Amino acid sequence: MAAADTPAQAAALPSLDRLLREPALRPLIDTHGHTRITTLLRAQLAGLRQQVTASALSPEALAASLQGEALARQLNRSIAEDAGRGLRAVFNLTGTLVHTNLGRALLPDAAVEAVNRVMATPVDLEYDLQRGRRGRRDGRIAGLLRELTGAEAATVVNNNAAAVLLLLNTLARRREVVLSRGELVEIGGSFRIPDVMRSAGTRLVEVGTTNRTHPQDYREAIGPRTALLMQVHTSNYAITGFTARVETPELARIAGEHALPLVVDLGSGTLVDLRDWGLPHEPTVREVLAEGADLVCFSGDKLLGGPQAGIIAGRADLIAGIDRNPLKRALRMDKLGLAALEAVLELYREPELLASRLPTLRLLTRPLQDVQQQAQRLVGPLRHALGEGFVVDVQATRAQVGSGAQPQADLPSAGLRIRPATGRGGLDRLAAQLRELPRPVLGSITDGALWLDTRALPVEDEAEFIMQLDGLAG
Repeated sequence: MAAADTPAQAAALPSLDRLLREPALRPLIDTHGHTRITTLLRAQLAGLRQQVTASALSPEALAASLQGEALARQLNRSIAEDAGRGLRAVFNLTGTLVHTNLGRALLPDAAVEAVNRVMATPVDLEYDLQRGRRGRRDGRIAGLLRELTGAEAATVVNNNAAAVLLLLNTLARRREVVLSRGELVEIGGSFRIPDVMRSAGTRLVEVGTTNRTHPQDYREAIGPRTALLMQVHTSNYAITGFTARVETPELARIAGEHALPLVVDLGSGTLVDLRDWGLPHEPTVREVLAEGADLVCFSGDKLLGGPQAGIIAGRADLIAGIDRNPLKRALRMDKLGLAALEAVLELYREPELLASRLPTLRLLTRPLQDVQQQAQRLVGPLRHALGEGFVVDVQATRAQVGSGAQPQADLPSAGLRIRPATGRGGLDRLAAQLRELPRPVLGSITDGALWLDTRALPVEDEAEFIMQLDGLAG
């Protein structure tokens, strides 16, 4: 702002108390409270003081800003802006279905209803109604997991990294864990398996090479300080070509020869054979336990389709030790997560109906024809909204599962390809405009175009998507 010809003076600024007595502010104080309005008004006054100090306000402009109605309008704007800074619903058209940065799996209706139910009323979270005394927090969950996985016992914490940390701290603190170099996984946010091991107080013993590990490598690494053998399912990348890997049954035999437990971190674990729905195979928890693993841990909010959780299933004696670890209390799930997880696990008891009830599986198995038809319905409204500055057409795309699940698997999909009508510019600005819509739209820019993949767009949300397109500049 250019300096005023006759700048306002600091002495013209009123006191905060005087402004709070403005009649126009009374409705705001009644609605939002004296403390909130005082805080916002103090910030507004500080901004005006900075402009006055910089000689950027005329006396007339300052007086206009201090009128009661003007103050009220500015306070209302501040309140509205602040209200929009929380978590917001978005349209995920990135082509990544289970997106880590967008909250991963979408919860089914049954889980949402369960969470709503336990939020507003006392529940028997840690109370045994039959015996009338304190009960186990995750006892019901453990029973469902035993049924669905064939495990002797199970326990849950708040995410899979916590599950790995807890079991290693319980079983291998101050001792050694043997793991193949080809399985030293890094997950989102530069969070690495070796870092988890170090935090758990264990010493990592790497065996083999990045691309080839053999049974003898494990045998030669086992010594008096070895606590367990560990296998990490490389669910977020794949090594191909000249490779060798010791499969779970053989590794279980090696562990058994030395009376050591075998722990398998599945990462993005599943309870059902995805081949039943025409999807690539992913090892199930039941399969891995049947192959000889003593403990299996996996996430709740990836392929399982539930809330954030870390699940550990396997031998009863090992689970009992994990449950006694004081860290278990620090890493435990709250009642909302437990309610959601229980509701999701209940759906798995009726697997024939799973694809229609579980949003994650529904997205993965959505017929390509439906996705294509949806893209065709959206191309016209989007062309109208963007005007002549962009060319919009429907193209075949490939969607991915995401969140470190099935890195080599992609799904046939369809989407909207948006290209500048002339030149190469404008895509970044358009992507920013899409993010600024009332419900932000997230796509991806590649190959000189902005792509909006429609596989993850629910049909029931189409009307809302179309309605807000008028907010785009042509």
